[in-house]
Amino acid sequence: MNGPIERIADALERAFPSFQVEPEGTHLAWSFDAERGFKPILRMQLPDLDDLLHIERQKRLAERNTRQFVSGFPANHMLLWGARGTGKSSLIRALLGRYGAKRLRLVEVDTHDLSRLPDLVEPLARRTERFVIFADDLAFDADDAGYRALKALLDGRLGGLPENVLLYATSNRRHLVPEPRHENEPGADSELHPGEASEERISLSERFGLWLAFHPLLQAQYLEVVQHDLRRLGMCIPESEQERVAVEAVRFATLRGSRSARVASQFAADYAGRQRLINAR
Repeated sequence: MNGPIERIADALERAFPSFQVEPEGTHLAWSFDAERGFKPILRMQLPDLDDLLHIERQKRLAERNTRQFVSGFPANHMLLWGARGTGKSSLIRALLGRYGAKRLRLVEVDTHDLSRLPDLVEPLARRTERFVIFADDLAFDADDAGYRALKALLDGRLGGLPENVLLYATSNRRHLVPEPRHENEPGADSELHPGEASEERISLSERFGLWLAFHPLLQAQYLEVVQHDLRRLGMCIPESEQERVAVEAVRFATLRGSRSARVASQFAADYAGRQRLINAR
């Protein structure tokens, strides 16, 4: 039977587990959560950077920052923000595909597990690989434990991040935290200094040294992405059919309320699948 000291040790181990990751060179990417620790991602789509159209500036800056990082030079944490489906997470995966051979690695973390970041990075600091902590669709409430932990870590408190770890995050919000209108309107229930409340809300995003904005595509750009994705799927659209396909693609985007690279890819998959089903009859 365990004595009181052993029971206390067991309880502490459950509350604060010691996370381990496989030996170097085993995997390109892992997911992390506070219950299971590191879990290898065995099947991960890694698009080619050249297949990401109409985000040339974003690609150029993100690739340069990542190249600095894998070369062992100073580099910045990176926040990719903007409209949904515009290529934010695809760009990060494409960077892993291009620089995985140069020892770039990725660890994907959900927002609710960011409070365990100090525990996550500890086993990574002792390795020679270069790790990107990837937080997708990052958004917080101001009193979220993950918000406070991430802010402290990026600010150099809690020991800060080791030299071989960067944070790349995507978000629909530039400032990561909701900004209620009433906080900046005078009233009996508002703060005495509403500007300070606003500054506190944007202080986390300011800890990212590189901000990249992503916007919806213009219609002509959207149709160009559609054509590119159809070609990648092996579809050759005759010139006499291109206008009809364009009309279908625009209708597809209108029904979804978005012209984005994601919607273009979805339309291309739908169209190519329909045509092959017809040809298979």
